[in-house]
Amino acid sequence: MQPLNLTAPRRAVLEVIRSSKSHPTASDIMEMLAQRGERYAYATIYNSLKYLTDHGLVRELNIGNGITRYDGRMEDHQHVVCVRCGAIAEADVDVPDDIVQRIEAETGYVVHGMELHLTGLCPACRQQSAPVRGS
Repeated sequence: MQPLNLTAPRRAVLEVIRSSKSHPTASDIMEMLAQRGERYAYATIYNSLKYLTDHGLVRELNIGNGITRYDGRMEDHQHVVCVRCGAIAEADVDVPDDIVQRIEAETGYVVHGMELHLTGLCPACRQQSAPVRGS
């Protein structure tokens, strides 16, 4: 196996993702890097994200709104997405094995991995009266 080739842009992107609790988009990452005085082309950011994802250093979050976000936590955890404001919270709750076994039995698949995200209203949005997105 080849050693990782963490170029300066890749290292910078990885640092931003790992230090962020907001699950940033590529645009967010560019903005955070610019605030640090580091400016890279969009292609460099996207290529860095692909490299980091392909090498298991970050994970893509596709939460159904057409926007890809990135997560630096690679250990198992779940996400809860607010349907009103798009905020994402993390939950460190184990998914029961019997759920996976039941899905395997029903589909005939052998499950190798799982990405679970739930949707709901965050505490801040629950206090507001604006209508829920997508209703």
